[in-house]
Amino acid sequence: MAQEPWTTKRILDWTSGYLERKGDEHPRLSAEWLLADVTGLSRVELYVNFDRPLSPDELACMHAAIEQRAAGEPLQYVTGEMPFRHIVLRCEKGVLIPRPETEILVDAALEGVDRAADVGADPARVLEVGTGTGCIALSIASERPGTEVVATDLSEEAVRLATRNCEALELGEVVSIVQTDLAADVDPSLMGSFSVLVCNPPYIPTSVLSEQVPAEVVDHEPALALDGGSDGLDVYRRLLGLAPVALAPGGMLAVELYEGSLDAAAALARAQGGWERVEICEDLTHRPRILVAVRKAEKR
Repeated sequence: MAQEPWTTKRILDWTSGYLERKGDEHPRLSAEWLLADVTGLSRVELYVNFDRPLSPDELACMHAAIEQRAAGEPLQYVTGEMPFRHIVLRCEKGVLIPRPETEILVDAALEGVDRAADVGADPARVLEVGTGTGCIALSIASERPGTEVVATDLSEEAVRLATRNCEALELGEVVSIVQTDLAADVDPSLMGSFSVLVCNPPYIPTSVLSEQVPAEVVDHEPALALDGGSDGLDVYRRLLGLAPVALAPGGMLAVELYEGSLDAAAALARAQGGWERVEICEDLTHRPRILVAVRKAEKR
């Protein structure tokens, strides 16, 4: 009796059931992502090719991917990529996986770029600290052509990955990626000329990280990009010190932070002084997510 072939539908159904038994919160979605990556089909195309049999090579790749996912490895590391806004990025172990909520941070930064353009900044310059995959810097550069972006990261792995993503998107002429702590090795002549300083720093309070964050995140993603210290504001305090040096008059600081830390973060900015306004912005689920602060413009 001939063995039943492993078709798209059969492998999707089997993988969904297997991953559900292994504790995957979204087993069908995981199955779709894995199979789409292995076959080169989109998730929509999978459903119009239910009877398509998998080749032996595809089956072998799918088996390996299923076992990685069943062991708790994030989907983005298994497939090696993820979409972010209008671009697709490579993702690798050792570098933080971009989150959908960070797209709101890009929106805030783009408002700062547009504001700078409106008052005649040419080109508008953006400094991103802690670029990771490059998702923020590369989104800004791709969505606002002509904007000059300097992106930094302390991690050598992150700088290598962000550079590859930059090259793949052909944005090397407008995006510079620097391995450094905060902005220590950024060209000093650029200091005071940035229209936007944007950052998604490590912001999870240490106690929250150890007690509330899922194992899939804690066990697989870099602690350097997650742990924000006792109150989640260790790096943010350093950004407050950098902002008056890096930003042009009227420039914007935009930072993603832990929802329980934003009131304290806003109070620190207001106590520092020099800001025209300090605001807390919500994400799409109406949770406080982003701090936006605009420097006072020069008096005329």
